[in-house]
Amino acid sequence: MSRMFTVFALALAVTGLGTTAEAKGCIKGALVGGLAGHAVGHGVLGAAGGCIAGRHYANKKAKEQQQQPQQSSH
Repeated sequence: MSRMFTVFALALAVTGLGTTAEAKGCIKGALVGGLAGHAVGHGVLGAAGGCIAGRHYANKKAKEQQQQPQQSSH
C-alpha cells in the first residue's frame, strides 16, 4: 500500500513540472499504469510508463484541438 502512496505522490509532483495537458495525461496514466503494474508487482514502473504514455496522448489530443479551428476557417 505504501508503494501506491509513493506513486500517487510522484504523480502529483510531476504535475507541477508540465503544462495542463501534460499534467492531466500524466496523472491519468500514472494512476492507471500504477494500478496495472501493482497487479503484476511493478507498480512504480507501471506508473512511470503510464505517465509517459498519458502525456503523449494528452499532447497529441491538445495539438489536434489546436489545429481544428485553423482548418475550419479556410
